[in-house]
Amino acid sequence: MSGVRPETAAPRGGSASRGGAGTRGTTGARSGAARGANRAGGEERALTSVAAGDRFRGEEPEHVPRLWHVTLSVSGARAPLTEVRRALEQLAHDHPFLLTSRYADDHAEIRYWEEARDLHDAAAVALRLWGEHRQTAGLPPWEIVGLEVIDRATYHQRIAAGYGPAPATPVGVHPF
Repeated sequence: MSGVRPETAAPRGGSASRGGAGTRGTTGARSGAARGANRAGGEERALTSVAAGDRFRGEEPEHVPRLWHVTLSVSGARAPLTEVRRALEQLAHDHPFLLTSRYADDHAEIRYWEEARDLHDAAAVALRLWGEHRQTAGLPPWEIVGLEVIDRATYHQRIAAGYGPAPATPVGVHPF
């Protein structure tokens, strides 16, 4: 990121758990060769960010934030069931958007709704969830082994057709 003045760079990323669509850097519409040539000549470019509800010129309404159903699967070395349950309950307390968590001594599954501009943003938030809250919630040092992100319409089509994830009831933290 050489050539970018820190005082003009807007913050990137940094989304909260709920509605965390993230942000995207944007630059002008010049070609890559023109950008490279100008920067080589000493031109600096400023980064800008776009809030989740903002629209680019000409964008249709479908590009505003929408709901995504997320299923995050993690696993690792065995941990005491009471500690796993307590950690998942703490995560649910800290982030009430979590619908349900299922757990065993060596794996867990977390399901929730995320509001994001697109699938990429929803997946990025989901992939950070476990690691970012490992210490604050006391989560086991497990790795993410699965991620499914589907839009609301697909989720409801699956349920109506009798396949896909079971409805997220009862809400809460439960053993497998």
